[in-house]
Amino acid sequence: MPDGIPVHMPAEWEGHQRTWMAFPPPNETFGAAGSRTLDRARAAWSDVARTIARYEPVTVLADPRDATAAKEWLGAGIEVLKVPLDDAWVRDSGPTFVHRPDGSLAAVDWVFNGWGAQEWASWGNDQNVARAVAAEASVPVRPSPLVNEGGGFHVDGEGTVLLTETVQLDPGRNPGATKESVEAEIHAALGTTKAIWLPRGLTRDYGEFGTRGHVDIVAAFAGAGSVLLHRQDDPGHPDYEVYRELRTVLAGETDAQGRPLRVIDVPAPTTLKDDEGFVDWSYINHYVANNVVVLCAFNDPNDVIAAGILERAYPGRTVELVDARDIFAFGGGIHCITQQQPAPAPATNGSPA
Repeated sequence: MPDGIPVHMPAEWEGHQRTWMAFPPPNETFGAAGSRTLDRARAAWSDVARTIARYEPVTVLADPRDATAAKEWLGAGIEVLKVPLDDAWVRDSGPTFVHRPDGSLAAVDWVFNGWGAQEWASWGNDQNVARAVAAEASVPVRPSPLVNEGGGFHVDGEGTVLLTETVQLDPGRNPGATKESVEAEIHAALGTTKAIWLPRGLTRDYGEFGTRGHVDIVAAFAGAGSVLLHRQDDPGHPDYEVYRELRTVLAGETDAQGRPLRVIDVPAPTTLKDDEGFVDWSYINHYVANNVVVLCAFNDPNDVIAAGILERAYPGRTVELVDARDIFAFGGGIHCITQQQPAPAPATNGSPA
């Protein structure tokens, strides 16, 4: 796809053609082939895939060595596509789909370098995943020079994008980048016109195996002018202060249409720690598909409270709670392991939708 063609990334809650996922391969994150930890990952990912498949088509990428196992774990009705993989976080390694002026799709191929070239990460295969998905979807590719991941931004479909200073400006990702240079590329790639920068993400995301501040675990748009925000109520948790800082930022912002943002607090689970320390368990890291919200569950009293908030935020959709504790144990949530392919849109006569 040549540069200069105006594009538009629709909001996640707009219609989908399908969902893309990836099947956990043996690696340092998930464990060796045949290990209990790898089985836990595959069970958790498969639960999410089967839940989404009740509402829209799902295609799961699987490393060729794991394709047979993927079909066994996933069951009938879910397509498995053989693609060499290093990991299974397709939100980050996969493409970002956008609409072109004629309503057809294109795929943004960000540079993927293992969340800032982290020592534990491998990306020799995953850096090619976006192009493999685009080829299977038969859509043109727009290569981007920006090191970026799908979990590092969130759009409202009306011109506004949420970003995090510690992600796009990370020296391990884009050394020498400025807010202005990042915004220029983000707006060109997504069709947005206003960026809202959060200073940071949740505390645990800055640990050894974190992403250094992905926005999709702490804040997400949920309709015009509304943003969901992770609220930690316990002063003993480091995210208590993070929440207060981020709420101040968002409460003072307007979206691309000039509307003051309506901040909707979503209380964090009551669980504060696991074996590794303070948790980053979050209901913000949900996935919105056709007629459904797939919501992280933690066997926690606040699961039901979060489900009620999201039912009101996304009226007319069923909220499906899926246990995400094992997904978070491996470093992410339900949004991190899914990637939407929007349905084609009506032509816009040469202007972004």
